[in-house]
Amino acid sequence: MKLTLRLAAIYNILWGFWVVTFPNHFFELVGMEPLNHPMVWQGMGMVIGVYGLGYWWASFNPIKHWPIVAVGFLGKIFGPLGFLFNYIKGDVPLEFIYTLITNDFIWWIPFAIILIKVHWQVRWKL
Repeated sequence: MKLTLRLAAIYNILWGFWVVTFPNHFFELVGMEPLNHPMVWQGMGMVIGVYGLGYWWASFNPIKHWPIVAVGFLGKIFGPLGFLFNYIKGDVPLEFIYTLITNDFIWWIPFAIILIKVHWQVRWKL
C-alpha cells in the first residue's frame, strides 16, 4: 500500500508539473488541437499535483488515511466516465483516452485493493 501510494504521489506531482508548465504538450503529442484556454488544463494539472501530495501523506498510514485514497479512487472512476460521456456526445476526440491510461486505469486495481483492506480491517472507521 505504501509503495502504491508513493508511486501515485510521484506520478501525480510530475504529471501536474508537466501540465502546468507545458499545457499544450499533451495535445501536440497526440495530434489534438490545443485548448483555447490552456489555463483550464493547467488548473487540472494543479489539482492532480495536489492529489499527489495527499497520496504521499496517506502513504504513511493508508488504513488511517483511507478517505484520501477513496477520493482519489472516485476521481479515477468518474474521470473516465466523464470522458466516455463527452466522447459519445462528440465533444472530445478518442485520442484523449491516452491520458486516462496512466492517470486512471492503472490505479484502479491497487487503489481498490487498499480500500478492500480498509473495509476488512477497520470497516470504514474514521
